[in-house]
Amino acid sequence: MAWFVLLLSAVAEAVWATALGLSDGLRHTTPTVVFLVALTLSMLGLGYAAKQIPIGTAYPVWVGVGATLTVAYAMATGAESVSPWKIVFILGVVGSVVGLKLIPQEKPRHARSDDTG
Repeated sequence: MAWFVLLLSAVAEAVWATALGLSDGLRHTTPTVVFLVALTLSMLGLGYAAKQIPIGTAYPVWVGVGATLTVAYAMATGAESVSPWKIVFILGVVGSVVGLKLIPQEKPRHARSDDTG
């Protein structure tokens, strides 16, 4: 469930980032309201997920998915140019996020019950 919430909060991150860009410095009401609501939902989701997923994994996944969706949306709508290098680097971010999900989650050394020091 934590991973699902994390991914939803990353989608909300992409929404707030896009709305922030459309708000013209928070001067337009509708994008500003969308920004504030999506920002709140995104942070709440990240906070919830970080209770079960180490923050060193949760935060980069949240940022990576959110940034990827933000730039993909911008390129799809024509707000951002598309280039082969951008696609390569976006795929690198996606690969990194997938890698963080696939590696086994071990307890940190200081959190292990067999640690006496």
